[in-house]
Amino acid sequence: MPHIFNDVTLLITNYNRSLSLENLLKTFQQLDCHFSAIIVTDDGSQPHHLDRIKKFQQQIPFQLLTSPRNMGAGHNMNKGQRAVKTPYTLFVEDDFVASAQFPAVLGESIEQLKKRPDLDIVRFYAYFRYPYLKPYLANFSEMVFSPFAPNYRKVHYYSDHPHLRRSSFLDKFGAFDETPPPDQTEYRMCISFLQNKGKGLFYNDYTGLFQHNNSVEGSTIQRTGWQKSSGSVVKFVRAGYRQVKHNYDIHFMNVRNRSLLQRIKRRKKLEETVDSGNKR
Repeated sequence: MPHIFNDVTLLITNYNRSLSLENLLKTFQQLDCHFSAIIVTDDGSQPHHLDRIKKFQQQIPFQLLTSPRNMGAGHNMNKGQRAVKTPYTLFVEDDFVASAQFPAVLGESIEQLKKRPDLDIVRFYAYFRYPYLKPYLANFSEMVFSPFAPNYRKVHYYSDHPHLRRSSFLDKFGAFDETPPPDQTEYRMCISFLQNKGKGLFYNDYTGLFQHNNSVEGSTIQRTGWQKSSGSVVKFVRAGYRQVKHNYDIHFMNVRNRSLLQRIKRRKKLEETVDSGNKR
């Protein structure tokens, strides 16, 4: 029996992982999932990846948004989200694969967003359980945020991992920051989400709906040594640093003004390019 989601656009970000993207799209096809639209937003992948994407686009129709060069995760996310026309967006990065249970859970999640206008997001996958949860439904918990809660992981209320969100997301929380590395882009949206009082649900079996597989084409994010170190001293210092920084940023980081400055700079750069062309 087909699973038809007329109110949902599947939005996939991609960068140099055409095999992973094809695998994800084929999985949804095998699950008989049908969306109002599928948008693949590509961040300047190498030509051989784009050629492969365009080839299987003939078998699985989707809208492909490209960039002339690598513009960063924030730009790629903004570009894709602004092209969505449906009320809800299912966001999945290219190196995930959905399980057979996912279509039923997606349908239930859509119903919850319809019933509760105060909910902004339903999270389907995570590396760790959100530290502050209260029971909601059989398979879901509601995430609870308190600025005074001691666990610094409270900041990760939002995540770029697979989730369902309202397509008005950028209107409420601002554009994704387009200047920093991908992990900082996500972090700044976490801060904006909390500052703007976002609310969401968390799927209890948070590793059961999607498989994260970047073993074939690897991760496109490079982290510094101190972020990856497992030494006990480094872990202790890192935890203390994050406790202070995260709490400070939640209260004082001005994320939306930064996004406004970005738009002004891009507009100025575009105007300078046009002026330069006219002078020639």
